[in-house]
Amino acid sequence: MNTITSFLEDSVGLSPANQTKILYSILILLVLGVIRFAVLKIVWRFTEDPKSRYKWKRSVSFTVGFLTLILIASVWIKALGQLGTFLGLLTAGLAIALKDPVTNIAGWLFILARKPFALGDRVQIGPHSGDVIDLRLFQFTLLEIGNWVDADQSTGRIIHIPNGSVFTQTQANYSAGFKFIWNEIPVLVTFESNWRQARDLLQKIVSDHAEDLSADAERKIIEASKKYMIFYQYLTPIVYTSVKESGILLTMRYICDARKRRVTEHEIWEDVLRAFAKNKDIEFAYPTLRYYKRPAEKDDSPL
Repeated sequence: MNTITSFLEDSVGLSPANQTKILYSILILLVLGVIRFAVLKIVWRFTEDPKSRYKWKRSVSFTVGFLTLILIASVWIKALGQLGTFLGLLTAGLAIALKDPVTNIAGWLFILARKPFALGDRVQIGPHSGDVIDLRLFQFTLLEIGNWVDADQSTGRIIHIPNGSVFTQTQANYSAGFKFIWNEIPVLVTFESNWRQARDLLQKIVSDHAEDLSADAERKIIEASKKYMIFYQYLTPIVYTSVKESGILLTMRYICDARKRRVTEHEIWEDVLRAFAKNKDIEFAYPTLRYYKRPAEKDDSPL
């Protein structure tokens, strides 16, 4: 052993003290690496849920990384008492030189502590909307919805957003607290149509599709009201009537799951088209041009 130490000191210039520190650092990396591998192996054996596996992997990786940093720092710093001073100076320097990364770390801590959103939630951050599929130290990742795709369905794009944006961008969460949203479907019929019958048909259709959801939403509101000041007087579907330039506007308003808005619209519209096709006195209104030809005036002037 002394021969190896002397050889390294002569050939590489490493002092015996530094060689010992390097050896301890390698042992720390090996031991913590084995612990991480063993823990994840156990988790993989006892659960097949992708979300649980992901959370375990992220938590174990972060814990092992943090312990590795602290233990190796304690090996290379002369005394643990100096570690606090070292970290204080390091933090102050990073805060000045690396403002954005530090802000992102602060945003990460804010997300973990306050939980404005969690993995799997559907959120909107500024102009971007999507499902949260990853949360890291400096950024979180969304599977984008909307944009050029209609009715909040996935575009397939992955968007990486800095964690610091939670301090500067408006946030909306479709999933936390109360997972339902209000949706409206406007139907425009001509002035000549039997609008009362059309209104009754639309009321029946929207009630058939959303009545059960209203009862479920009422229970969710009671749960959400324990945390947020959320209350609605009426949750049942309704049809509102108004007059527009091109006809009579009948607007179906109903509550639906945030992830099923397009599906519900598809089903409701198909029922509306079938119902209107059976009623000849109801017609959809659309932009048209009408020409009025003034009758020719009679020439009553004397010859």
